[in-house]
Amino acid sequence: MDETEFWELVDGTREAAEGDTGEQADLLLDRLVQLEPELVLDFARHFEARYNRAYRWDLWGAAWLLLGGASDDAFDYFRCWLIGQGREVYEGALHDPDSLADLLDDFDEEVDGDGEELGYAADEAYEQLTGTVAPDLGIASAPAEPAGTPFDLEDARALAERYPRLWERFGR
Repeated sequence: MDETEFWELVDGTREAAEGDTGEQADLLLDRLVQLEPELVLDFARHFEARYNRAYRWDLWGAAWLLLGGASDDAFDYFRCWLIGQGREVYEGALHDPDSLADLLDDFDEEVDGDGEELGYAADEAYEQLTGTVAPDLGIASAPAEPAGTPFDLEDARALAERYPRLWERFGR
């Protein structure tokens, strides 16, 4: 599975689920179990690489604003959700996290921003197909600390300066 096929699966399931992340995870699982186990592992590698790539302070700050705060776990689930939003939103957010203010039409912190179930879809599909736990994917783990320069996520002034568009839409 190449990168284009990966994003086609993500985008196709998001569109079919009409933005419902739980439904998207179910649809993704349904589609993955129709593939060969090695292709499921390829999908998992693509997902994990993007998940690790999004482990950055600047994205954590954006998640903090969107969610009204974001613990370690909440940020993990946010990164899964971000991948689930598709290539355009994901890449846009990595390029400029403040662009999420323009890339997201609607955002409800009660239902959006948590894609935990998306993060398990490939593992569940592989286990259903083979009866075994997925092997090590052979890619580097995320670093112990997010990439970039740490800053105080609870500093409203710093958030407003770093993310003017997000602050305007979601600042509290």
